[in-house]
Amino acid sequence: MSSGGVETFLFERNVSGSKPCGGAIPLCMLDEFSIPRAIVDREVTRMRIFSPSNLCVDFGKTLLPSEFIAMTRREVLDSFLRAKAQASGARLITGLVTRLDLPTHVDSGPYVIHYNVGGSKKSVAVDVVIGADGVHSRVAKSIGAGNYEYALAFQERIKLPEEEMEYYRDLAEMYVGDDVSPDFYGWVFPKCDHVAVGTGTVKSKSDIKKFQHGIRARAGPKIRGGRVFKVEAHPIPEHPRPVRVRGRVALVGDAAGYVTKCSGEGIYFAAKSGQMCGQAVVEASEGGTYMINERDLKREYLRKWDGEYRSTFRFLDVLQKVFYGNDASREALVELCGDEYVQRMTFESYLYKKLAKGNPWEDTKMTMNTIGSLVRCNLLGKGMEFLSNV
Repeated sequence: MSSGGVETFLFERNVSGSKPCGGAIPLCMLDEFSIPRAIVDREVTRMRIFSPSNLCVDFGKTLLPSEFIAMTRREVLDSFLRAKAQASGARLITGLVTRLDLPTHVDSGPYVIHYNVGGSKKSVAVDVVIGADGVHSRVAKSIGAGNYEYALAFQERIKLPEEEMEYYRDLAEMYVGDDVSPDFYGWVFPKCDHVAVGTGTVKSKSDIKKFQHGIRARAGPKIRGGRVFKVEAHPIPEHPRPVRVRGRVALVGDAAGYVTKCSGEGIYFAAKSGQMCGQAVVEASEGGTYMINERDLKREYLRKWDGEYRSTFRFLDVLQKVFYGNDASREALVELCGDEYVQRMTFESYLYKKLAKGNPWEDTKMTMNTIGSLVRCNLLGKGMEFLSNV
């Protein structure tokens, strides 16, 4: 916003902090946010998905030579984006926002942000507030934006010996099964000199450590002997909040609930929503010349955001409901991931953040294969359950 002529304050509680996060970002984000390759720890060109029965599928066969999944560390990526905002003119305030006072009249008068810096209480009056303060957003609470269900993510950073780390040089792994999560997946993602091993769940948050033991057991000897040097846990939203704009306050990122089901992806959508909201303020205010209102934010930000990404969120919500309900459905999911057409459609949608346009005949085949896999794996699951009770 500052580059567009709008005076901007950027609040950050802890500039050295890091969020527990897989750290994967799509290829398009590098170009859209001018992120240099030096920020990327690993360029993943191979991905393996393991079913509950440990059926393994290589999920990168259709990637083009120029395509990869960029693996980052949040502390490095976030620091770069903050520095970029400062270079554009934003004023960084390292402090804890404690309260947001609303104006008496929604279309006029300032919002007052109260914050603490080094034990001192301070405040600043502003015309517009963009809340990017996470799941437990104080900004969202201040405007009565409503609540949402959230998942708990747990992650360990594990330093591996150099020869073991070579195995994960360009490889990421995902594991599904009730042993690693009843409604999500476990992961082993490579970083610069270590791997991030984690899982998440909505249904059984109190059992998160049990699921973490599960993902470590499934990864087995590939991470055995590694040294855990950091343990992280963090809530992740499961769906958008009931209210994302009220008055001259807008929510973005986790505060708005922009994390996809099925994949749990949130980094790109946090950055993109912040960018789109900032552009909306600049355009509606004509570079800070005019006071904006709720209608402006809904028109220039929400309507454009929903038009661009609502279908993606809904599609992934359906996929999670179909494939993450039980181990039989997860077996079907992994089986389908072996199909090269499925892989190509998935990567085109993920890497470029556009729902890929498929071939009608191939789409029909994929639908039939999906039904067949679900039927076959559910029948197999019932048979195994019967045999275990004999």
